[in-house]
Amino acid sequence: QVQLVESGGGLVQAGGSLRLSCAASGRTFSTKAMGWFRRAPGKEREFVATINWNGSWASYTDSVKGRFTISRDNAKNTVYLQMNSLKPEDTAVYYCAQGRGSVDYSAGGGNYDSWGQGTQVTVSS
Repeated sequence: QVQLVESGGGLVQAGGSLRLSCAASGRTFSTKAMGWFRRAPGKEREFVATINWNGSWASYTDSVKGRFTISRDNAKNTVYLQMNSLKPEDTAVYYCAQGRGSVDYSAGGGNYDSWGQGTQVTVSS
């Protein structure tokens, strides 16, 4: 059973930056895609970003392109989400997830089988 623990959330002013981390247990991290998702109050969970098993490919939802960067360190079993130029509409609980395969081309939540508990990101205007 993979355990994922997010950290790095908090309160930041619009235009600021945060870096989320997600530490994974187990031996499968380096072979699996990883993703970040978020759920804003009163909204459905949405895909934010995904990265393939070795970090050579990544994909983002349109609303964060150019502002967010996903990366991973397989030696540390950790995936990151660098968030710059934050906007109030980025306010949400952010979740990391481990993919069922080595890459996720469709950005679907069903492609992930392990989830963290989430970390709150609040962006004030």
